[in-house]
Amino acid sequence: MDDARTDEELLRATAGEPRAFELFYLRYAEAVLAYFAVRTRQPEAAADLAAETFAAALRGSRRYRPSEAPAAAWLFAIARNKLADAARRGVVADRARRRLRMQPLQVTDDDLERVETLADLAAGGRRPLLRLLDGLPAAQREAVVARILDERDYPEIARELSCSEAVVRQRVSRGLATLRAHLEEEA
Repeated sequence: MDDARTDEELLRATAGEPRAFELFYLRYAEAVLAYFAVRTRQPEAAADLAAETFAAALRGSRRYRPSEAPAAAWLFAIARNKLADAARRGVVADRARRRLRMQPLQVTDDDLERVETLADLAAGGRRPLLRLLDGLPAAQREAVVARILDERDYPEIARELSCSEAVVRQRVSRGLATLRAHLEEEA
C-alpha cells in the first residue's frame, strides 16, 4: 500500500487517479484525527472534523500549489480552518439555543443503542425509526434526515432549505428531542 511518491505528487495526481488521494489520506488520517481529538476532547466531533478536512482537501487538491506550502502544512491549515468554523458554529448555535431557552440535547450511548435496536426491528412492514421520523413535522424531518442520517453539514442544509443555519439547528434539535420522547414512551 506504500507509494514512493511525495505528498505533493499524490495531490497533483488526485484529479486523474483517485487512489493517489487515498494514499495521501492514509498518510495523514491518524495525525489529523489526533489534532482534532486533542483540541475538541470529543471523539465524535474529532471524527466529523477530520472527515470535513479531508473532504475539503479532496475538493481543493486541484488548487494546491507545492510552492506555497508543503502538503502537510496545507492540510493542517485546512484542519485549523475547520476547527475555527466549528467553534464559530458552536457559539452561534449555543446563543440561539439559549435565546430559545432550550436545553442542550444530550445523546447517550444508551440512546444510540436504543435507536439502533428500534431501527433493526420490523414493525408493521416499516422500521420503527422510520415510522417515528414520519411522525415529525416535515421541516424537522427534512433537517434530521439531512443532518443525522445523511451526515450533511449545517451550512449545506441551510442553503438547500433556504433558511439560516440557526433554523436548521433548531429543527434538528427539536426533531431529535421529539424522537427521544417517543423512544422513551416505547421503552
